[in-house]
Amino acid sequence: MLLELAVGSFRGDDAMPASFLLELRTAAESAKAVETSFRHEAARQIAVLEQDRAFAFRRLNFMQMIADAIAPAESEDIAVASAFAALRTSLGWNADSEARSQVISHFAPVALAMFRDTNGNQSANIRAALADFEQWYSETRGSVFWTLLEQQMPDTPVVDF
Repeated sequence: MLLELAVGSFRGDDAMPASFLLELRTAAESAKAVETSFRHEAARQIAVLEQDRAFAFRRLNFMQMIADAIAPAESEDIAVASAFAALRTSLGWNADSEARSQVISHFAPVALAMFRDTNGNQSANIRAALADFEQWYSETRGSVFWTLLEQQMPDTPVVDF
């Protein structure tokens, strides 16, 4: 009899209480929702970190290019003109427009701060000038300056040999 009772419960003759199965289903769905929420948040945070990294390297490369352009300059005017030429070249600006001229003129304090930092001890001035420029650009254009430096990779056809 005891054996029949045990075998019967394994065959499903004694159905498990519905409330217990409902608890298990609720726990499983809750775990699924928590995991999904975590995955979405992690993906969002990764995207933010990825953009921060990209902007940091664009900032570094751009400012290195500006530093290289103004290094041989013997005066502030030549340094600023060299920085403007480098800026135009890096952005592919072959012609001026009112918007481009505004960007260039607002970048002048950055170039001046870099040129004036001959001893390398005024980096706070450069940092402040660059931050002011970035803020101005963001407020007036509604986007981050560093998005201008995105380089789209052209689609290349796959060739099988």
